[in-house]
Amino acid sequence: MEATPLYPHTPPHAKTPVDNGSVFLTTGGINDPLLPKLIDAINRAREIAITVAFIRVSGLQLLFGALSDAVERGATLKVLTSDYLDETDPQALRELMLLRERNADIRIYQCDGQQSFHMKSYIFVHMDNGQWLEGSAFVGSSNISKAALVTGHEWNLKLSCRGTNDDIYVQQFSNICQQFHNIFHHPQVSPLSHPWIDSYISRRKKQQLIAVDPEAFTEAPTPSNIQIEALQALHNSRLAGYQRGLVVLATGLGKTWLAAFDTRQFKAKRILFVAHREEILLQAQKAFTRILPKAHVGFYNGKERTANADLLFASVQTLGRHSHLKQFASDHFDYIVVDEFHHAHAATYRNILSHFSPGFLLGLTATPERTDQADILNLCDNNLVFERNLIIGINSGLLAPFHYYGIEDKHVDYDEIPWRSGKFSIDQLTHAFASKKRARHILNHWQEKRQQRTLAFCISQRHAEFMASEFKAAGYRAEAVYNGSELRRHEALSQLEHGELDVLFSVDLFNEGTDLPAIDTVLMLRPTESKILFLQQLGRGLRLHHQKTHLVVIDFIGNHKSFLIKPVALHNGHSFKQLAKQIASGSSELADGCFVNYEPTVIDLLNRLARQQKDSIEDEYQTLKTLLDYRPTATEFYHYLNEIQMPFSRVGQQHNSWFQLVANQQDLTKQEAEVLQRHGDYLRSAIEKTAMAKSFKMILLSAFLDLDGFDNPPTTEQLAEKSWHHLKRRPDLFAKDLPENKQALTADSKAWHKYWLGNPIKFYSNKDNAPFVIDSGRFVCREKVLPQHKATLHQMMQELVELRIAMYINRG
Repeated sequence: MEATPLYPHTPPHAKTPVDNGSVFLTTGGINDPLLPKLIDAINRAREIAITVAFIRVSGLQLLFGALSDAVERGATLKVLTSDYLDETDPQALRELMLLRERNADIRIYQCDGQQSFHMKSYIFVHMDNGQWLEGSAFVGSSNISKAALVTGHEWNLKLSCRGTNDDIYVQQFSNICQQFHNIFHHPQVSPLSHPWIDSYISRRKKQQLIAVDPEAFTEAPTPSNIQIEALQALHNSRLAGYQRGLVVLATGLGKTWLAAFDTRQFKAKRILFVAHREEILLQAQKAFTRILPKAHVGFYNGKERTANADLLFASVQTLGRHSHLKQFASDHFDYIVVDEFHHAHAATYRNILSHFSPGFLLGLTATPERTDQADILNLCDNNLVFERNLIIGINSGLLAPFHYYGIEDKHVDYDEIPWRSGKFSIDQLTHAFASKKRARHILNHWQEKRQQRTLAFCISQRHAEFMASEFKAAGYRAEAVYNGSELRRHEALSQLEHGELDVLFSVDLFNEGTDLPAIDTVLMLRPTESKILFLQQLGRGLRLHHQKTHLVVIDFIGNHKSFLIKPVALHNGHSFKQLAKQIASGSSELADGCFVNYEPTVIDLLNRLARQQKDSIEDEYQTLKTLLDYRPTATEFYHYLNEIQMPFSRVGQQHNSWFQLVANQQDLTKQEAEVLQRHGDYLRSAIEKTAMAKSFKMILLSAFLDLDGFDNPPTTEQLAEKSWHHLKRRPDLFAKDLPENKQALTADSKAWHKYWLGNPIKFYSNKDNAPFVIDSGRFVCREKVLPQHKATLHQMMQELVELRIAMYINRG
């Protein structure tokens, strides 16, 4: 932070020139803690400069959310700490690197055993519409530790100024800023880096630290009972020969912590964690550095492209591009974690998974049932290692029970709102929701059923602002928070947790990746786009908290089939028809301490909507699409039909092929429609309808696709070797389909190549009309595929290959 921007060059635009500045003392302790004053200043500051002698994890965790929000909104952040007496916590430095990766300037003063470093100052510049408004600085005795910020007797003077350049307060503030500038650029100051932290760890005087401040050492968390079971299951899975596996843990049961524990169990040296949202990557980074504090941490996303790190946290949207993947060798990572599969386009994930060959790959999801896990299971070699749902989590005492109220949304006619591609028009929904009658209806039910802290889910910014204004008019403390809102996310959650708000209306900020243990009431004011989204929103309030005995869920259900998603998810159902039977018979399973209460009119509505679903392939396809919020894959639809006991063969009987059904439902992309027109017969005969006595044909095609066979036809040796690795990753298929005398063959052996040539390569290439031909020792596709169609045909083939493998496994 250069000193100049901190100085007010023009008088601030405050209308009261009287109160130009002030000085007051904060004495610390429980009656006058520094923390809330710092949080308030951070939340309003455009420029932030902090210098402290040492930093503890305990204190950084209290400030991290506000600092992270500040960086996200574009505030300038500079932090200077030191290695004085080796008191700074290395784990805190690792977490500061996270802010440095996001353009914060983090530096370290190296005392070298000669110079002491006792500075403690927090400097803020507040702006309004680009104009300098106010400067403030806390200078005193508080380092960044929980004791110093919350409970300890710490004296800090706060200087505030709003005057012109000749004002005494401004002059003092300018001097503080200048002195920070000087020390920030001192010769003994250097940028914080992971190599510097490694060096610091190796020489740190741990015994002295224990004597000085036990708070410096934060004990790493230990696994819960469910996580211990999962760790054992993962260990056993690897002993059985699996190199990939899926773990399903309901929201709140600690998927990320489990992954961190298992990388330690696996003794992984290089770890890749992949997710689709930065917030998930940030939380994962915190968890992993607690378990693996010595690891070098890096990020690979739109802003930061660290390649050489022990722990790499990567955005799937960035790393999934071929131009980025080629920077890494296939065996660069020995452990890969892929989180929240269901959020990304399958092809993007497959680019990553087909490129890398780690010692183990762990897929994580909170998805509740096999229908929704179908694609994920394919990516994890059909190896469902461990699964625990909400019911088990609540019954185990790891999640809070819920009391759910289904209320009729009687002031909106959803039949009048356009529904396209599985979604309502947001603009027209917002208009319909901006009804004082509906707001009063919601308010009445909330007043009757609410507890202390409510999180509400809204459809849009305007909807959230409207609801907040209506609740404020009724005398309640309410705010709206969304991307770009004046109230920042961290500040909003802090106010809600500390009882300064009654209700927080949010838009797409808290669906996942955020722990909100103090939330005891969830208000659902919008249609839910998928079963997964509903469970994630429900999960926001299921964390345990000492002031909460249960979660209250107040949900508003309208006259449209999309509202069936919620009770289907709540009752762990598979279809709309099944839901009607469950409600009628009261047969749904709920966890201990939970109950569900629907208004009689809602029960009638749900039954009527469920009865409208016809017993047809087309209607069931649309039902699954509604539940998933995207076009189902062939494997997902296959498992779904199995659940409702409808034969998948009806797809071929009525529509000739899977992709023709999708086309008839107008769900093919333009590229897919062109590929189906040109290559539909090939897809059907070579994959969908081909006879399968063993899994070999589909293993062969998987290998062909992994080797990018359309652009680079592989040799039969390459194809055999890649096929062996595919088969070896699947102990169930390896043992079942390979004769015992072939199971000892190695991937690159001539004997294996000969065996694979005889079966299955010859069955795909030994006839005039076969889909492939052997040309100069290479396995070449006979189809003439246009360059612009290759990637799409590749994806469509992969989808059918996975379908056939799933059907093969299911038939036993």
